[in-house]
Amino acid sequence: MKKAERQQKIKEIITSESIERQDDLVKHLNRMGLHVTQATISRDIKEMQLVKVPAEDGGYRYALPAYHHQSDETQLVDVLRDGLLQLKQDDRFVALTVHPGNGPVVALLLRRLNYPTIFTTIGDDANVLIICVSALAATELCQKLKKLANQ
Repeated sequence: MKKAERQQKIKEIITSESIERQDDLVKHLNRMGLHVTQATISRDIKEMQLVKVPAEDGGYRYALPAYHHQSDETQLVDVLRDGLLQLKQDDRFVALTVHPGNGPVVALLLRRLNYPTIFTTIGDDANVLIICVSALAATELCQKLKKLANQ
């Protein structure tokens, strides 16, 4: 399993369950059939900048950081590298398939970046449709997005 996929699973787990220790996360992932070590999870936690927050039971649990001081383009790079599953183009249209929950974020970031070659974006839970001003603009955007995603 790729690191991005594993980290996506970690995000899903910590947002749906109260995970207090690294060992709890390792056990949870192992039960899901993802065999990981505590050292791997430790690196993931650091890279994902997970934080411990008070839990309802009085202890502490892992959570996603409350905010990031990152530029829109840096955030787009992070989301694409972690969550881009497919990118395809037809004429002026670019379609992205991303991990569930990432579609609206990608569409919003692309609108915020105000690329002059993009006419508009439409995002649902796991898809983004980008309409470009021309087929050439769509081709150039695909190349740019692939580069940002390291593909």
